[in-house]
Amino acid sequence: MAEILTRTRARNIFYGGSIFFVVIFVVLTIQSHRYIVNTSTAGAPLTEEVVRGKEVWEEHSCINCHSLHGEGAYFAPEVGNVMTRWDVLDDPDGAFEVLKGWMESQPSGVEGRRQMPRYDLSDEDMRALSEFLRWADQIDTQGWPPNEAG
Repeated sequence: MAEILTRTRARNIFYGGSIFFVVIFVVLTIQSHRYIVNTSTAGAPLTEEVVRGKEVWEEHSCINCHSLHGEGAYFAPEVGNVMTRWDVLDDPDGAFEVLKGWMESQPSGVEGRRQMPRYDLSDEDMRALSEFLRWADQIDTQGWPPNEAG
């Protein structure tokens, strides 16, 4: 015979279920907080020059064409590991020189290829952008995007 769900039973199920899921939520929140506090994905310090480079990146809407660690547009190459691909990750001056040479050679004028517009950045902005890209290249992305290794 089917038992009737009384008001008392319904209230107990509601409160019991609510308490159960609040406890689960609190436990998961504590576990997530401990993981985030004890795990850093930053491979390099966040300097003022890196912050300025990020501002240059945003001012010129680079993400409208390039992706950075899989985020952004796919019109132009991924730049999350560009300094590793150019073999200048550990050389700030080399990173600046290679990036400056690349940017000054744009647009390439090769017919039928996607063309990057020419940006007349100051050396200060160019150096900041190269530092931002060096910093981004050192982030532990935990294997994302999966095809990032140059």
